[in-house]
Amino acid sequence: MNRTKKTFTAVVLAADRGPNDPLARTAGVSCKSFVHLGGRPMVLRVLDTLAGTREVDSLAVCGPSEALLAQEPELLSRINAGKIRWIPPQATPSASTYHVLEGLPPDVPVLVTTADHAFLTAEVVDFFCGKARATGCDVVAGLAPHEQVIRAFPRTRRTATRLRDGAFCSCNLFAFLTPRARRAAEFWQKCERNRKKPWRMMRVIGWPVVVRYLLGTLSLEEGLRRLSARMNVKAGVVIMPFPEAAVDVDTVSDWRLAEEVLAGRG
Repeated sequence: MNRTKKTFTAVVLAADRGPNDPLARTAGVSCKSFVHLGGRPMVLRVLDTLAGTREVDSLAVCGPSEALLAQEPELLSRINAGKIRWIPPQATPSASTYHVLEGLPPDVPVLVTTADHAFLTAEVVDFFCGKARATGCDVVAGLAPHEQVIRAFPRTRRTATRLRDGAFCSCNLFAFLTPRARRAAEFWQKCERNRKKPWRMMRVIGWPVVVRYLLGTLSLEEGLRRLSARMNVKAGVVIMPFPEAAVDVDTVSDWRLAEEVLAGRG
């Protein structure tokens, strides 16, 4: 394939959450990424979608643990055939992402997404990757307007970041476009390490950002500018015109809703 445009290596985060994960237990599988959605394990649905895009030319999956791979023979077969690279998962999503980036060539753009991306399509992936590259940023995240997500999926519960110029939902799409982008993964790890210690978390993010966010005066542009300075990278976002890009399967109710939507689409 012609790599003059620097096509992406796509990494799917697929670590399991242990034997007591309510979703995996309800679905009768060994880990969350093996839960069937639309008749297919979620992780294979996402990998199949990525394989059908223009922007992605190599695939990797981070997780589940090696001991569980044999329980999904199709995934194991693709890994053994060299079609997909398997990378051992780390303790947290940020640690897994940092570990993956450290093991890949620094000049190759990397797309990171998750195995529970319920309605991921090739159109969504190609749109995000193309727009992310055009930003000229080091690291880019996909966001969807919260209002559009709720309008399209009234029964879904999505966490929203509420800014002065609107509320946005994460789309679990992240582009690491330059060698400098690794710094963003390091910053993410710092945030995760302190997620249960609010005061430390505030110091990591920076007090001006926290205060302005709590007051409702922080705009998306200002937030990106301040976080870029904090991480020492240029961070950007792509506003996705696809509300389905913000829907993942994190709970049993998410799973049942996604199944209903897919069944309705035939």
